[in-house]
Amino acid sequence: MGYINFDKSQLINLEYSLNKELIRSNRSGSYASTTIIGCNTRKYHGLLISQQPNLDGDYHVLLSNFDVTVIQREAEFNLGIHKFPGLGVYNPKGHKYVRDFVTEPIPLLTYQVGGVVLTREILLAQEDDRVLIRYTLVEAHSPTRLRFKPYMAYRNYHTLSKANTYVENRYEHIKNGIKTRMYNGYPFLNFQYSKHIEYTHAPNWYYNIEYLEEQERGYDYKEDLYVPGFFEVDIEKGESIVVSIGTEETNPLKLTKLFNNEVKERVPRDSFENCLRNSAEQFIVKKGKKIEIIAGFPWFGRWGRDTFISLPGLTLSTDKPKICKAVIDTMIDDLNGPLFPNMGSGNNAVLNSVDAPLWFFWALQQYAEYTGTKKKIWKEYGDKMKLILNGYRIGTSFNIKMLENGLIYAGEQGKALTWMDAVVFGKPVTPRIGMCVEINALWYNAIMFSIEMAHCAHDEDFVNQWEDVSKEIPISFKETFWSKDKCYLADYVCGDYKDWSIRPNQIIATSLPYSPISEPIRKSVIDLVMQYLVTPRGLRTLAPQHPDYKGNYYGDQPTRDNAYHQGTVWPWLMGHFVEGYLRIIGKSGLSYVKTLYEGFESVIKEHGIGTISEIYDGDPPHKAGGAISQAWSVAELLRIKTLINKYDR
Repeated sequence: MGYINFDKSQLINLEYSLNKELIRSNRSGSYASTTIIGCNTRKYHGLLISQQPNLDGDYHVLLSNFDVTVIQREAEFNLGIHKFPGLGVYNPKGHKYVRDFVTEPIPLLTYQVGGVVLTREILLAQEDDRVLIRYTLVEAHSPTRLRFKPYMAYRNYHTLSKANTYVENRYEHIKNGIKTRMYNGYPFLNFQYSKHIEYTHAPNWYYNIEYLEEQERGYDYKEDLYVPGFFEVDIEKGESIVVSIGTEETNPLKLTKLFNNEVKERVPRDSFENCLRNSAEQFIVKKGKKIEIIAGFPWFGRWGRDTFISLPGLTLSTDKPKICKAVIDTMIDDLNGPLFPNMGSGNNAVLNSVDAPLWFFWALQQYAEYTGTKKKIWKEYGDKMKLILNGYRIGTSFNIKMLENGLIYAGEQGKALTWMDAVVFGKPVTPRIGMCVEINALWYNAIMFSIEMAHCAHDEDFVNQWEDVSKEIPISFKETFWSKDKCYLADYVCGDYKDWSIRPNQIIATSLPYSPISEPIRKSVIDLVMQYLVTPRGLRTLAPQHPDYKGNYYGDQPTRDNAYHQGTVWPWLMGHFVEGYLRIIGKSGLSYVKTLYEGFESVIKEHGIGTISEIYDGDPPHKAGGAISQAWSVAELLRIKTLINKYDR
């Protein structure tokens, strides 16, 4: 049996199996996602979802599903499964033929229909928009034929397809297959097989296919999918047939070799750490000469803040410093004044992130330490570092500015500038206007790191400009945020108001290479966070004793967003808790940290298979929610493993 596997009793139980989702992506930015039994439950599910730069640059679902039917002695057994209107109405019910499922080296689903045993393996080509599916007839006692039926959507992944008369019903024969598309302006899908195939053109719409996750989330959940026709081919016992579905034509005679070569390139999911490493690969996307980080699947794009927070874990903890630098350089190209885009790029950039530029310093700091290139950093990045620091010092957009006490103030009414950025009906749930604790901890770290790099480069003018500020910040920070009576840090301060809600943002002040607070204060913060916020799945965003605490993340979007940072657990925060904890406790704290790290091993079979979800409920049993695979969740667990190795020497 494989490291991650599911048996028949689990797979045929739809209440169980429909909650287990797969996500695979590639360097070109395409991804495939569905449940372990192949029944789509989200509008974001599909077998080929790729970015469309000629349309809107966003992701579009091209191929939603691909059903296979086993035909023997004129009897047909459709192995697909789709949800239709009505309680428990599924058609066909292919899940009843499923025997087992394993994830390595690639996802393999085994079907058994009487004496027929058929396996299906799916992978995405690494460098182009192509899904490869291999069917192998393991066992059969009579002549067997397979019929393949593609379900096409051709729409933005945030929307749903509805039957219409604009579909192009044409197709063209190509080598061992056809090419077709639904609409002008989109790429063709090239359906090709490793052996000669028969195609019957029979355009048809399948109406009101339902997506249960969208229904639960309060969105439109019914879709019409287009089927252009079907393919049929005979298959012998022991034979494998490879199907290529891509936006470019390929050589069908080389499909078997292509498939085998792609399998060899995969990091095996044969251990918890390898699952994390494999998952880390999926967030890294090449766009021409640029390399970007996708914040999460299936619905996130590139986010500036998430990029810098996740970058060290995704790249340095996996020994890929060149990719780390390439991502930093890509982001530098989008620097707009002193701000990085929170979302988007170029003319579509949204700059409402006060912390993204400060996390940039932290990511660069981690890169410099890992590569031992501190003497080169100032020469290559010094001008951009100065631009950001000076921009914050004199003031920039969103009322971001340095006050006379050296601390950073940020915020405008109706804007959410920190990572706690949920907005409901136009109002931020946690506005945090003023001086935020983690922003100012990051600000101090950025200044101190810049001074260190300037010293290495003998830039004494810069050092003289910032030395007084660097000395003033720890004094101001303690006066502003610390309470001797409460023994923890305020979350944010605005004028005379101090927010004493117990939140995890203060933990950032304990984990950074340069901390503005003393060791005794750091220990007090860590003790408080351990008491109220640490869970087996990460840190709560608000202590359960608070009247605004929401222990469960569920419901429609306003309900979910009200809980997003009001108690919901975030795994990424665990990395900074662990780092702060080990800085105080040292090697004697390894046993506790290892328990936290190893505790995540069980979750890779719970939601996103082989990966770590975006968030978890604040209340036990801490059910997974949000995106099924999140970059900074995976990254910080990898970084925790690196910290364990460091302290375990």
